[in-house]
Amino acid sequence: MGLILDSSVVIAAERRGDTPVQLVQQVIAAAGNQEAALSSVGLTELVHGIYRGNSAEIQLRRRMFIEELRIGLTVYPYTAETAMLAGQIDGEQTAKGVIIPFVDLLIGATALTLGFSVLTVNPRHFQLIPGLDVISI
Repeated sequence: MGLILDSSVVIAAERRGDTPVQLVQQVIAAAGNQEAALSSVGLTELVHGIYRGNSAEIQLRRRMFIEELRIGLTVYPYTAETAMLAGQIDGEQTAKGVIIPFVDLLIGATALTLGFSVLTVNPRHFQLIPGLDVISI
C-alpha cells in the first residue's frame, strides 16, 4: 500500500515554506507510515509551476523544493496499463455524464494501477474515480 501525492499537497507545502522533510512528516501523520510517491503526471504539473513563477527567486525556490523531494520519493511512470485504465474510466464516467479533469484522471489511474491511494488538498475530482481511495489533508 502507498500514496500518490497530488501536486496540490506539494504546492501547499512549498507555499507554506515547509521543507520536503516536513511535508513527508505531515504525510505520515495524515496517512500512516506507508510509501509516499509522485506520479510522472503530477511531477509534470510541479515542473510547470516552476516556470510560472513570477521571479527568478520563486522559480529557484520551487526547483530546489521539487528536486529535494524527488531525491526521497519514487516517481511512478505513466504506463500503457495506466493509459488503458484511464481510458476505460474516462469512457465509462463520460457516458454517465461525469467529467473528470484529465490530469486528475491520469494521477488517479496511476494510483489505482499501483494499488495506492491519492493524498490531496482538493479531493473533489479524485472522488469521481470509481474504486480510488482518496485521503484529504
